[in-house]
Amino acid sequence: MNITINEELRSFIDPLTANEYAALERSLLAEGCRDALVLWNDVLIDGHNRYEICQKHSIPFKTVQNATFDSLDDVMLWMIDNHLARRSVSDYQRGVLALRKKDIVAARVAQRAAEPESAQAAAPEAARVPESPPWNTREDVAKAARVSSNTISQIERIQKAATPQLVEAVRSGTISINAAANVASLPESVQIAAVAGGRKELQQAARQVREQKASSRPPKEPPADAEADLRAQVATLREKVDALSAENDALKARLAALGETGA
Repeated sequence: MNITINEELRSFIDPLTANEYAALERSLLAEGCRDALVLWNDVLIDGHNRYEICQKHSIPFKTVQNATFDSLDDVMLWMIDNHLARRSVSDYQRGVLALRKKDIVAARVAQRAAEPESAQAAAPEAARVPESPPWNTREDVAKAARVSSNTISQIERIQKAATPQLVEAVRSGTISINAAANVASLPESVQIAAVAGGRKELQQAARQVREQKASSRPPKEPPADAEADLRAQVATLREKVDALSAENDALKARLAALGETGA
């Protein structure tokens, strides 16, 4: 059987940790490969880790064809949706997958818009149905990835500016998405050195970036209406103080008068 590994599709899968890989390997050796690998023609689209271990130990396996796809984009969208539904996928990887789906859907919409109306009308019904959700905004992507819009923004910054070493540190959990987005703003050589220094060095680099950003921001001036409110509050407090002082003076005078009468 000829099975092809498409590296772009394989990159959709978060690498297993050493412990996870070892556990899967023990399970396959003890129980065999119970779940069939899924193929699109000869391309493997589900079961990459199982296939690798089965090949390594000559463990028999079964395959099943999914013939519902018309293009590699269809396969990618199917794989992305499968992985987005899994709880074991990290927040970072879900964000990356959701952004990839957004790019694929946007490219499809642009391609269809550029086609003549006659070609659009002749297209199969399934090809003319728009993908749902529309994936028009960062909020759409965040909802699909089950993270905040701010996290999606941070992941975009990491994808644009982070070195491969920093990306791997995020994927492995050595550094948080928030901290990695800050470190990604540093020169590549500094990023690489921070990753080489380990978790503490990365956290220190992220802290320095945050402090630098905070110090560069101009101090916030209170709005004019806020100043007016403060002045009004001060004036009211002064009136209360004056009234209390007058009342206190009156009480003192009465006490003095009573003292004189008693004498």
